Amino acid sequence: MIIQHPLLGPRDSSEFVYLGDASLIDRPDWQAENAAEAFHDYAYLRDNPAGEHRELWFHEGGDRSWLVVTRNTVTHEISRVELARDVARTRGRSK
Repeated sequence: MIIQHPLLGPRDSSEFVYLGDASLIDRPDWQAENAAEAFHDYAYLRDNPAGEHRELWFHEGGDRSWLVVTRNTVTHEISRVELARDVARTRGRSK
């Protein structure tokens, strides 16, 4: 599988480590009243979708960047690749 890195161009997926659902970018507030429950859900509850899914990938064999890859889990087709820092900044502005 080839990942179109936003800065480095096409890279083989073997250079990357898959790290799970991209919603992990949104960590719970550790000071919230329900922090223990929120962190339990954050750490242990995951969806396993068939179809398009946003995932975190780490470029371990390259520039060590974090990416958000939108990939179809059935066909492995990648439709979008973004730098995770840009996704996090965008989410921070929308809150």
